[in-house]
Amino acid sequence: MKHHKIGVLMGGMSSEREVSLRSGEAVVAALRDRGYRAEPIYVDRDLDLVLRQTAIDVAFIALHGRYGEDGCVQGLLEMMGVPYTGSDVLASALAMHKIKSKELFRLHNLPTPAYYVAAPDDDDVIDRHGDFGYPCVVKPAREGSSVGVTIVRAESELIAAIEAAACFDGDILVERYIAGREVSVAVLGDRALGAVEIAPHADFYDYAAKYQRGGSEYFIPPRLSPERYRGVLTHAVRAHLALGCRGATRVDMIVAEPGNEYVLEVNTIPGMTPTSLLPKIADASGIGFGELCEAIVLAATLPSHRPRGERRLGQRTYGGDERRIGAEHH
Repeated sequence: MKHHKIGVLMGGMSSEREVSLRSGEAVVAALRDRGYRAEPIYVDRDLDLVLRQTAIDVAFIALHGRYGEDGCVQGLLEMMGVPYTGSDVLASALAMHKIKSKELFRLHNLPTPAYYVAAPDDDDVIDRHGDFGYPCVVKPAREGSSVGVTIVRAESELIAAIEAAACFDGDILVERYIAGREVSVAVLGDRALGAVEIAPHADFYDYAAKYQRGGSEYFIPPRLSPERYRGVLTHAVRAHLALGCRGATRVDMIVAEPGNEYVLEVNTIPGMTPTSLLPKIADASGIGFGELCEAIVLAATLPSHRPRGERRLGQRTYGGDERRIGAEHH
């Protein structure tokens, strides 16, 4: 593989462009350090022309949000016969669409917060909301990084929250608010590498808490009992497989104090800077950032040609007390 040219796709046209650029630049540097021929490819609407002019053997997708994480770029690469990293077209599209994801989670008996679907032109949304209760969470169906997300605490805030979410998507998810610990699990292949607990300083894990230094505190491993921790890892792998995901994903969950572990969503292209959550979890399990990037590259191929048994990095355990860390992440 080190003789092949790897094009790292970064940038894109979504609201997460800046995050993607940081991920892509970190991946390029890490792969070059390990002896790979890695080149940045800055993505816009002319990506097909760029790919025809720049011969690459493998595409490392470091795009976030629409037109990169939702199956669009994956479909283009398949049409052009270029192997790529991560999940295929269908899994990418399902994971990006929060409503479709939740339908599949429920089909596979995975606990996920109760919800209903709203639209910006709903005249009877207050009546429809009925006894659904407050607080609730309003979010666009197809955005990441908490873009357009609002925690609604009273009826008077619901319409404005739906209108804000509608700026990013025509389908709006209204979800029951679950109080508990925010936990993200790193999955590679079909194995959970570990998890991190996020303790945001704000009301919830919004865009500022994600990307401003000092916006949150992180605990690896999460402050959970061994039994609950195993349950979290199991649910995360099941969610990853329910959507048909491949490669590396990050599964976001809420662990309620008295009740269940709830699956929120699966991110098929998690942030890939050395301070992102997936690399931090991998590092805690003994897999360095460069090794993680290499493992993702080695698993890349056209889905139709990929063997049933993917190359795996064995799950590595780590012991000791929780470590408290603070850094930027995606």
